[in-house]
Amino acid sequence: MRTKYLLTAAAALSTLAAPAFAQEFDDKPFDGLYVGGTVGFDAQRNDVNTSILFDRNLDGQFGDQVTTAAGGNAFSPGFCNGAARSNANLNCRNDKDNISYSGRVGFDKQFGHIVVGALGEFGKSEVRDSVSAFSTTPAFYTMTRKVNYNANVRGRAGYALDKTLFYGTAGGAYAKINSSFQTSNTANAFTARGDNDAWGLVAGGGIEQKLGKHFSVGLEYLYNRYKDDGFRVRATQGTAPVTNPFVLAPNTNGTDFRRSDDKFTWHSVRATAQFRF
Repeated sequence: MRTKYLLTAAAALSTLAAPAFAQEFDDKPFDGLYVGGTVGFDAQRNDVNTSILFDRNLDGQFGDQVTTAAGGNAFSPGFCNGAARSNANLNCRNDKDNISYSGRVGFDKQFGHIVVGALGEFGKSEVRDSVSAFSTTPAFYTMTRKVNYNANVRGRAGYALDKTLFYGTAGGAYAKINSSFQTSNTANAFTARGDNDAWGLVAGGGIEQKLGKHFSVGLEYLYNRYKDDGFRVRATQGTAPVTNPFVLAPNTNGTDFRRSDDKFTWHSVRATAQFRF
């Protein structure tokens, strides 16, 4: 009789243990296709040494000094890392840090505690970055860039503890940059040109928490870096005299401007939400 009871108890225990065993090894909360979105805040680095560079002889090489008819530096008032408030190099407006938002679709594969996957993202950042130069005329010259939209495709890999995933992520990125130019100089003529396509990379990490069978939320950090060196502004004579620094002989065809910093970078901290199928 005792043997019968022991066998019955053992069978009951094995029946109870089987689902738990299956759950431990077969339950994969971060496996499969998902869609989601993000919202967060983007902050730029402090680019205090940014300036505007000049190509005085139009040979494609920047770093020339623009000189006055008397031989002085036409931009001796200097530069500031922001948008000009006046014709004097005083109190430029700070670069704009702002919100960002995006949609995403991805796929993960879970192997025990290890999770690997890939995702694509499309969205917009509201950051704005300016640099200004000041001439002895006096006048200001401001170059500004902001993001029309951006997208990235990246891999991610992480470690899952039950319903919590810790991960790192990195990949290639593209941004459509809107570049513009403003000046208080009304004598010369100015023409803007250039490629607004910027390619770069994003990298960072985050944490994702599963809530129920299909829904998860998280917190993510990304470092964003784009190569942005295609925007140019050419100053020509306009109504200015032939002694104007931008068209001073021997080169009377004008002067090209570009930013000294050819990288557009910022940091993103954002909340994420995903629905898993």
